[in-house]
Amino acid sequence: MSATISPRPLTEAGRYLILVCAFLGWLCAGIHMSITQLVGQAAATDLLARTGELDRDRFQSLRKQHPKISVEEKQFLERSNALIGRWFAWYQCAFLFGAATGGLVFGRLGDRIGRAKAMAFSILTYSGVTGIAYFTSSPSQLLVCWFIACTGVGGMWPNGVALVSEAWSGMSRPMVAGLIGTSANIGIFLFSSLATQIKITPDEWRWVMLAGFSPVILGVISLLLVPESPRWLVSKIAGTEGKSPGSSHAEIFRPPLLKVTLVGILLATIPIIGGWSTANWMIPWAENAGAAAVPPNPFLKAQVNQARAMTGMIGSLLGGWIASCVGRRLTYAIISAICLFIAQYTFWFVVPTESQFLYWVAGLGFFSGIYFGFLPLYLPELFPTRVRSTGAGVSFNFGRIVTALTVFAAGMLMSYFNGDYARIGRVTSLFYVLGIVATLLAPDTSKNELKD
Repeated sequence: MSATISPRPLTEAGRYLILVCAFLGWLCAGIHMSITQLVGQAAATDLLARTGELDRDRFQSLRKQHPKISVEEKQFLERSNALIGRWFAWYQCAFLFGAATGGLVFGRLGDRIGRAKAMAFSILTYSGVTGIAYFTSSPSQLLVCWFIACTGVGGMWPNGVALVSEAWSGMSRPMVAGLIGTSANIGIFLFSSLATQIKITPDEWRWVMLAGFSPVILGVISLLLVPESPRWLVSKIAGTEGKSPGSSHAEIFRPPLLKVTLVGILLATIPIIGGWSTANWMIPWAENAGAAAVPPNPFLKAQVNQARAMTGMIGSLLGGWIASCVGRRLTYAIISAICLFIAQYTFWFVVPTESQFLYWVAGLGFFSGIYFGFLPLYLPELFPTRVRSTGAGVSFNFGRIVTALTVFAAGMLMSYFNGDYARIGRVTSLFYVLGIVATLLAPDTSKNELKD
């Protein structure tokens, strides 16, 4: 008869160390999200010129003179915008497919070797490969590097959320969920604020990759110092309901968890696809408008990202608390309806050079931010301990695959839209409609504690 070995409970210092490292890890992941949005067009312009696919000097000159140019020059400008827009869309796809892959791979790794180690490896991946991206010399090289780097971004979320959810008591979880949810927006805001002081242009964009490399220090600290979740250790040592941690992927796609997994995927997909289908197009739209303005405003795209992230921090911080007070399903339905209205109004009736544009972007940032305080609270409630990291990772990151397909399709249609980001946004932001419908399928977990 073998004795059951129980892992030591977490100390107070250990719990706070988990919270701080998970918070900073997702904050730095937010920096990488911001890099994807702010650098894509500038990097594509530079790298396409280096490979001889774009006459950069002519393109930049004509963009400043528009609309006082000839028909032939206008056609050249439209073709160039479509080419750059296509690569911009592909860099977004590299982020989304990479993050989705990382959510699956690192999520399963978290269920097998531990949340803390998998979180550390995720941070080391997204920081280390971003440093390598500094040396790229063609659009395709950057595409490959960015895909690999973003697997680490995708792996950070499920392991960080699972680790924090298991380390903190039920009374603290809405607050903790809000903190984790808002950390990415803090990263986006901090990097956007930096980008309002240091230009990101085709001549000056590589410094961003060095900024993205800096979290490698956090990855080393996390690997060496962050304690493991006692819940995961118990599940690993003794098993839960006779299941081993290694069975997680198959289990979440079999009854009785299959329905829960599909609902989790749906609810996580809508805010991701909605966010990337709005802000993703607003930023290059603002970049083009800023370049054509008199005088030019090279910082407009960063100001747009900054406005969205500033209010998004507040929305994310309050998201877990709002969902606890109002109810999970009602919260989700209301913010879906509001985000739909703001996005449609902005793409139809406002332009980036108008002063009110930033106010509408800020409004969208606040309400869409609530989703990301909601999801760290809600998704872990759907799954038992043995599959919590995998279940949350699959749910959150599967949405990135659907979003990537949408962005990829929009990129392929860039010529049809003549590089008009507003027209694309009017179509893709309609995905928020599905958020209102999705609440009919979601279970109400408001009175549930985490399942063992």
